[in-house]
Amino acid sequence: MKNIAVIGSGTMGNGIAHIFAQHGFSVTLIDISEDALKKAEATIEKNLGRQVEKGLIKEENKKNALANLSTTTFMKEGVRDAELVIEAATENIDLKLKIFKELDESTKPNTILASNTSSISITKIASITKSPDLVIGMHFMNPVPVMKLVEVIRGYRTSDAATAQIMELSKKLDKIPVEVNDYPGFIANRLLMPMINEAICALYEGVAGVEEIDTVMKLGMAHPMGPLQLADFIGLDVCLSILHVLYDGFGNPKYAPCPILVNMVQAGHRGVKTGSGFYQYKAASKELVVAERFRK
Repeated sequence: MKNIAVIGSGTMGNGIAHIFAQHGFSVTLIDISEDALKKAEATIEKNLGRQVEKGLIKEENKKNALANLSTTTFMKEGVRDAELVIEAATENIDLKLKIFKELDESTKPNTILASNTSSISITKIASITKSPDLVIGMHFMNPVPVMKLVEVIRGYRTSDAATAQIMELSKKLDKIPVEVNDYPGFIANRLLMPMINEAICALYEGVAGVEEIDTVMKLGMAHPMGPLQLADFIGLDVCLSILHVLYDGFGNPKYAPCPILVNMVQAGHRGVKTGSGFYQYKAASKELVVAERFRK
């Protein structure tokens, strides 16, 4: 397996393309926006440069990685020779189904189709393809070049052979793959999102403030980032979407999203990506400032 296609050039997509290109794979990064692709290329080059500065890779490795990367806005052409396609588009089931239907018609036989989804059913995605045994989840963690974990999700009909191939491939990327079965939220988000939601509920009920909640989890539980800051980093809209998947999938009220989270997303406060969530974010500033509406 040498030819990889990645669909979606956002944070996760460009990170996935980066790590494959860095490890000697030929990577085609695909997006509907030429501007988004240019931004992704600049991000990858910048992040590779940081790795050089830190002594993690050599300048030659950076040049080789960039040479391994190509981009296109034409999906059919971009996936034509791929042996593995990884979809990293927006966490929207209708969009993912549309993409996988097109991939099913555009890829060569035996191409493995993977989704970087953090919660959407791999079985459901696979159901619209002719080869559900070749559909699998590859849930990378953000930031992809740094985080070691890859959650490998087996759909109901994913084959042993495809699973073994993706597990082995993940190791070649210097990642640690963990195999899980296809149930709402998988493992990572089934555990993480209820914790984040409970932290938001504690804020909603006035148990403690934003900084206090995050400090307890950082100092008391040795988390590198508090749950509210982490929610901002992930994206409050993404957190809400995953909680809806959990709530719909299990029908259990414990997964119902906190009203504050719903209101913030509806108001356009989605965390780091919009500059405002539980904290306020300014370009080029690393200072963590609680959003004005949550200050005491």
